[in-house]
Amino acid sequence: MLDIGLRLALSPVLLMQAVRVRSRALQLPEASGPREGISGSGPELSLVILGDSSAAGVGVDHQDQALTGQLTALLSQEFTLNWRLIAKTGATTGSTLKHLEGHNGSPVDVVVTALGVNDVTHAVPFAVWRKRQKALLMRIDQLFAPRILYVSGVPPLGQFPILPQPLRWTLGKQAARFDLALADSLRDETHRHHMPFDLPLNPTQMAIDGFHPGPEIYALWAKATASRIITDWPNISNRR
Repeated sequence: MLDIGLRLALSPVLLMQAVRVRSRALQLPEASGPREGISGSGPELSLVILGDSSAAGVGVDHQDQALTGQLTALLSQEFTLNWRLIAKTGATTGSTLKHLEGHNGSPVDVVVTALGVNDVTHAVPFAVWRKRQKALLMRIDQLFAPRILYVSGVPPLGQFPILPQPLRWTLGKQAARFDLALADSLRDETHRHHMPFDLPLNPTQMAIDGFHPGPEIYALWAKATASRIITDWPNISNRR
């Protein structure tokens, strides 16, 4: 199985490449700017964005250019939006679950998650990841009781420019496996939905580290997410 291969570093080439990538990868900071706020006008909508460095806006300078800033700007055109960002560089499903153990939650309308890349790159075994994903979704329901939860798909690591072959192929296959399992687990859910990460990862639109999104990719991601929320809202606004 591929996860066993990753965990045990079957090939010395893969291990060597992973070390080299880590040594030369730029350590970009999280985007500056507010992580909560109220904006817009119209029907009230509360939102929590939960995730890793991609949710934290690594790859751009300010949250205005990141997923959160661009998503909240779009939603504020339709709603009075009360929003909060909970994100940390390097977060895995497991570390996020642990962080939420001490978190004080309150009911919100929508939760958007962005996790999975670090589970793949840290070689979290597939079965362990699935168990943690299930626990995380339960914890989100306990803390936030969202009317609807959008789980962003695991990005296609096989397209990340910084990763050399065969490491890129190996991580790409594992990311695809994780994402397929994620989509399958949410297929029949009523308030949890998989949001495929099917954006084009043009190297010129990636951050300078070749690993994180640049502002254009964040904009496409935000637009797709906002469109889904706005479209679904009439059908979910009465849920609780």
